Amino acid sequence: MDCPPPTPPPCGRGVKPDHAKSDSPAVQAQLDRLAALSPGRDVLGLERIAALCERLGNPQDRLPPVFHVAGTNGKGSTCAFLRAILEAAGMRVHVYSSPHLVRFNERIRLAGRLIEDDALAVLLSEVLDHAEGLQASFFEVTTAAAFLAFSRTPADACIIEVGLGGRLDATNIIRKPAVCGIASLGIDHEAFLLAPEDGVPDMPPLQRIAWEKAGIIKPGVRLATLDYPYSIAQVIGAKAASVGDVNSFYEGDVWAVLPAEDGGFHWRSKFGSIGPSLHPSLPGRHQWRNAGLAIAMLFLAGRLQPDEAAVVRGVTQAEWPARMQRLLPGPLLDTLPEGSAIWLDGGHNPDAGMALANALEGTDRLHVICGLLKNKDAAGFIKPFAHKIASFQAVPIPGHDHHDPRDLCRWVQEDLGIVDARPADAVADSLHQLAQAGTPASVLICGSLYLAGEVLKANGQIPD
Repeated sequence: MDCPPPTPPPCGRGVKPDHAKSDSPAVQAQLDRLAALSPGRDVLGLERIAALCERLGNPQDRLPPVFHVAGTNGKGSTCAFLRAILEAAGMRVHVYSSPHLVRFNERIRLAGRLIEDDALAVLLSEVLDHAEGLQASFFEVTTAAAFLAFSRTPADACIIEVGLGGRLDATNIIRKPAVCGIASLGIDHEAFLLAPEDGVPDMPPLQRIAWEKAGIIKPGVRLATLDYPYSIAQVIGAKAASVGDVNSFYEGDVWAVLPAEDGGFHWRSKFGSIGPSLHPSLPGRHQWRNAGLAIAMLFLAGRLQPDEAAVVRGVTQAEWPARMQRLLPGPLLDTLPEGSAIWLDGGHNPDAGMALANALEGTDRLHVICGLLKNKDAAGFIKPFAHKIASFQAVPIPGHDHHDPRDLCRWVQEDLGIVDARPADAVADSLHQLAQAGTPASVLICGSLYLAGEVLKANGQIPD
C-alpha cells in the first residue's frame, strides 16, 4: 500500500496561515480582525510586507544588529542557542520566531521576555490599521508587528527566524543583517518552494530549496553555514559570489564540531576555538551542529561576540520546546505508570525523522503517537525510526488538515509491518490505552508543532 500522498497546494504559492487563539479578549479581538482582513493564506512575496512597513515608517531599518537564520530544520534551535549565549553574556535580545506552540505571544520576545497581552493588542491594532486594503497575510502582519515592537524597545541584538524559504519570506526585507546563518537543508514545503516561476533557474529540488534559502544573503553580509553536499554548497557559494563582498564561514572548511571524550563536543575553527567541551541542553547529536552554527554566527558578530564562558553557559542552558522535549509530571505524563517517559518532537519531514532516529539511539520498544499535516511526507518522516516502533497510534491535529489516522495506520501495518497500529481520537486517549498495559512505557509524540502545542497545553507546560 502506498503511503497517503501530500495534498497539493492552492494556486499562487500560498500556504494556510497558522491558527491563533488568545485567552486575552483584547488580543483575540485583533486576531479575529486579522483573520477577517487577511487573504486566508500566507502568500510568498515581498511587495505587501514592504508596503505595510513603509506605512509604519520602515521599522525594519531601525532594529538592533540582526542575526537572520534560514533552513529547513534546525533554524529554530540555532536561534535558541544564539539567544541563550547572548543572554549569558548579559545582553538584551529580541527574538522573532514561528510558529507559536500555545500562545501567539511566543512569536515576539522583547528584550528577553514574551510580549505582554496588553502591549500585543495595541501593537496588532496599530499594524492592522495601517494594513487596510493591502491584503496582507497573517505572517506579514505578524512580521511587521514584530519589527515595530523591536524598533521601539532597546536591545543589544535581534534574532529573526525565517518563516518559509528565504528569498520571498516576509522577514527578508531586512536590508543589512549583521550576520546570516543557513541551517540544515532538506525537502519540506516543496509544494510552495519548488513552484515554477519566471526568472528562477531550473534545478533539482534540493538545489532549488538551497537557492531559495540563500536568498537571505545580502551584499557585505557575514554568512555562516553548515557543511552541505557539493551540489548544494555550490548553489549557496554562487549566490554569495553574485551579491558580492560576503564574508563566508563554512562548516568543514573553516569551522567544525568534533566529538569530545566526555560525550560532548568541541568547537574548532581556523581562527579560534572554544576550549572546554560543550554539552547542549537540547538532546540529540544533531543539536551539536545547530549549536555549532550559532557559535559560528557569533564568531562573526564583531563587537557582539561573547566570551568563551558565555558560550559554554548558553549552550548548556538553551531551551527550545517541542524539540525532543521530555515532558514533566503533569496530566498527560501522570496517565502512565511510574517510570514512564514521554518525549515530544514537532519534526515532520524526512530529515527530522532521521534526526529522531539518531537521537533515539539505544531506545527500543518505542510507543509512537503521531499526527501529520496532510501536506507532509508521512513515509519519509516515519521510516527512519520505524525499526524502533513497538506500537503506533495516529491522531488528528485539531483545527488543521491532516492525514487521516486510519490511512496512516493501514500504511504502517502494511508497509512497515507494525502490527500494533491503530487510530485514536486524541493524544490523551492514546495514553490511556498505553496505560492499560500497567508497565512503564517510552512514548514519542511527534509529527507536528501544532500537535506539540496541544500536548504542552494539556500537560500544563506553557512555553515562557
